[in-house]
Amino acid sequence: MQIAKVRGTVVSTQKEPSLSGVKFLLLQFMDEEGLPLPRYEVAADQVGAGLDEWVLVSCGSAARQVAGSEHRPIDAVVVGIIDTVNVDDRRLYNKRDDYR
Repeated sequence: MQIAKVRGTVVSTQKEPSLSGVKFLLLQFMDEEGLPLPRYEVAADQVGAGLDEWVLVSCGSAARQVAGSEHRPIDAVVVGIIDTVNVDDRRLYNKRDDYR
């Protein structure tokens, strides 16, 4: 899994039928210092993540092991919404800080 920040949504009215009803998010990956990387991914959202939230994303074959995604052409899936991230006794991210 990797850490990413939700930057936006992706809407596609014409798509593979198995993707009907799937919400897609534009994610930007974060580094170990909590800084954004110049790397983006479109991911299916399984947990209802919103704009600017930090999320856990599974990519590659692991994305198709999520229930409901086994037979979909999905390469990345959001599997969790992050509450806090701590590295070396230092808080990089706290979801509550976004709501102050």
